[in-house]
Amino acid sequence: MLIVQKYGGTSVGDIERIRAVARKVKRVCDEGHQVVLVVSAMSGETDKLIGLAEELSNHIEGREMDLLLSSGERISAALMAMAISELGVKSMSFTGRQVGIVTNDAHTKARIEKVSANRLKKALAEGAVPVVTGFQGISVTGKDVTTFGRGGSDLTAVAIAASLKAALCEIYTDVDGVYTTDPNMVTEARKLDRVSYEEMLEFSSLGAKVLQSMAVEYAKKYNVPLVVRSSFSDAPGTLIVKEDEDMEKVVVSGVAYDKNQSKITIIGVPDRPGIASKLFGTVAAANIVVDMIVQNISHATGATDISFTVARTESKKAMKLADSLAKDLDAVGTDLREDISKVSIVGVGMKSHSGVAALMFETLAKHGVNIMMISTSEIKVSCVIEKKFTELAVRALHNAFGLEGKKKPAKKKTAKKKAKAKRG
Repeated sequence: MLIVQKYGGTSVGDIERIRAVARKVKRVCDEGHQVVLVVSAMSGETDKLIGLAEELSNHIEGREMDLLLSSGERISAALMAMAISELGVKSMSFTGRQVGIVTNDAHTKARIEKVSANRLKKALAEGAVPVVTGFQGISVTGKDVTTFGRGGSDLTAVAIAASLKAALCEIYTDVDGVYTTDPNMVTEARKLDRVSYEEMLEFSSLGAKVLQSMAVEYAKKYNVPLVVRSSFSDAPGTLIVKEDEDMEKVVVSGVAYDKNQSKITIIGVPDRPGIASKLFGTVAAANIVVDMIVQNISHATGATDISFTVARTESKKAMKLADSLAKDLDAVGTDLREDISKVSIVGVGMKSHSGVAALMFETLAKHGVNIMMISTSEIKVSCVIEKKFTELAVRALHNAFGLEGKKKPAKKKTAKKKAKAKRG
């Protein structure tokens, strides 16, 4: 059986962890399986490189940033191949370019066009374990290194698994699966045994950091079975596959939240055809992803307020465009709010059950949480709320939809902590 395994930054964070992964890979090989590894940069390395770039320049070109950031994964791949070889298993490291991962030209946010994987097939045929740099490829012109954004190593692994028709793609990370919500926020959160591609795609796009959304989208398109597992245990993890009838019996599978949100409003826009097209066409041309959109028309004045949300990391760039557009459109002005977050419920069971949105709204109202914006899909309901109410909203919704598991026991205080608490 051919298995593609991806290891994140914490899994390869130092030499001892790299050795631990190498031993795990050897065990799989000893069981008679073929393995292809995809690795991220060592923990903290990407942030370090970004910090160096920002220290040097306020106007960083995407092309230069891609070349810089791609170096972290190259280091991990080479070290991992050395560690595996040291255990007596032949191994070779490859960059995205060397294995034929071809992308479009969108630097720092590239999308995969094709994967040839010819060199991987050759290495596997020779009995080697290929170790591939995650997060990167080569532009369609064949001239420049490109990267896929945060979590892009997941996409690399899925794309390679699809190209090689692997039996399984395992995503090893610092959590042991997909939970009903963030277990650091809600101790009663349960690990899910299985979720559908559609649910995982929603979770990923809504702020859950377990898997990159583009990776899930690619897996769904090519029907690649995914498993999210912990690098630090042998727990079975969560299987991500096609939707089936059993999944539809569960109305809501989980609650997600995203604090990396900003809301921009253009106030008093003349209500005439073509306004929305001009506004969002300009935003799209700047490569800014818009999430939610709300338009309120005043019949008395004939003007409209248009609100939309973007990632907080892109709010300043988006706000500059909004200010410029407001002048061009003869609007009254603009407003930016960064004290917001988005909470969402997700579940394929929503397709066949009514009253789900009503219960969500009722629950938030009961806890005094005001809803600013609402967005829905067939299997998701999202609400924009004030950021300070995020934890309250998540806990309340998790309880309202009966998602609790067994409460985790509180950690016992050490003698040192007890003494400190007594003094304080």
